[in-house]
Amino acid sequence: MVFTPFIFPNMSKTHVFKTNISWQGSPNGTISYKSYSRNHTISVENKPTIPASSDVTFRGDATRYNPEELMIASVSSCHMLWYLHLCADAGVIVLDYNDAASGKMLEEEDGSGRFTEIMLNPMVTVQDASMLVKANELHQQAHQLCFIANSCNFPIKHSPLILAEEKQ
Repeated sequence: MVFTPFIFPNMSKTHVFKTNISWQGSPNGTISYKSYSRNHTISVENKPTIPASSDVTFRGDATRYNPEELMIASVSSCHMLWYLHLCADAGVIVLDYNDAASGKMLEEEDGSGRFTEIMLNPMVTVQDASMLVKANELHQQAHQLCFIANSCNFPIKHSPLILAEEKQ
């Protein structure tokens, strides 16, 4: 069963998103692979700027976000937002949601690479034990609807842990 909220037959929408990447370079520019900073910023109008770099493995700054971390965060965030939407529609009251997501990336000998898997590990607390079964089922629907997961060409797995709030 595929759940498709807000979608009507033969009606699709196109959304456009814009970001700005800014790199100020280094005094000598890209004179050599080791000579330049990987630090840059990611910005979107009227939002906080994100300090970014490459991973330290690729001569980046460990104190800044790298594209690989942002990729994993995008998949995790999209899944969570769809999941919360589906829970709200189904009467499942989520009180807490945390995801310790991880991703595997394969680097080829020529330096190219690709993600081979992302694993989502959401830990969800719902209001009542009667909601546990439905809360668990909704993760699969969230996966099917996630814009980011649908844009990836590698497996995105999820292993949710659903808990009910303890009544005192």
